[in-house]
Amino acid sequence: MVEHRIGDVDDAVVLRHGIVSVSNKRGLADFAGEILEAAPQLRFFSTGGTFRALREALAESERVSEISEYTGQPETHGGLVKTLDWRIYLGILGESHNEHHIADRERTGAKLFDLIVVNLYPFQESIGASGGDLEKARSNIDIGGPTMIRAAAKNFPRVAVVCDPADYPRVLEEVRSTGGALSLSTRFHLARKAFAHVAEYDAAIDAYLRDLDPGMTDAIYLKGEKE
Repeated sequence: MVEHRIGDVDDAVVLRHGIVSVSNKRGLADFAGEILEAAPQLRFFSTGGTFRALREALAESERVSEISEYTGQPETHGGLVKTLDWRIYLGILGESHNEHHIADRERTGAKLFDLIVVNLYPFQESIGASGGDLEKARSNIDIGGPTMIRAAAKNFPRVAVVCDPADYPRVLEEVRSTGGALSLSTRFHLARKAFAHVAEYDAAIDAYLRDLDPGMTDAIYLKGEKE
């Protein structure tokens, strides 16, 4: 594999396009409304219940679009696939000053995403409330969320990723003070937290599955074959 090293990096990145897709909506409406006010160029793309919550809560709802309008693909039944789209990941992982990435964006109409606000399906909560229901636990294993978080954290030289509502005040304070931008040091701080968050999430899944008897899967999933 050819090693790729990033070229030019901007300290302050002006927020223009963001993705919001959260399971934990605590503080989201206030955060979204205030950051849209502080970052006048910012527009959000959102998914499912998050999109509906934002459109209902925000006076500036015209600056929030459903992400399916951008991808051109509706969400699959049950929200199984919402954000696993080539243009989304080009927009998260792409570099501002890379001529090849610029050409790809021009070819596809992809936007650069500067802010990713994502938290994950409540796997830990689901296993605590399910009484050992493997199928409920399995359905609460998030795929698109960790993928977006990892992609954004990997590209912290350009992208800010917020996976914890506790970071909303810090992000808002800086965006207000800069007129709509976030610094490299803040993006790096958020990236470290994001990787830790995904690692803890995967560790919880691993711990849950290791504690189960593999033989129980037959009884759950092969009912028809046993009858």
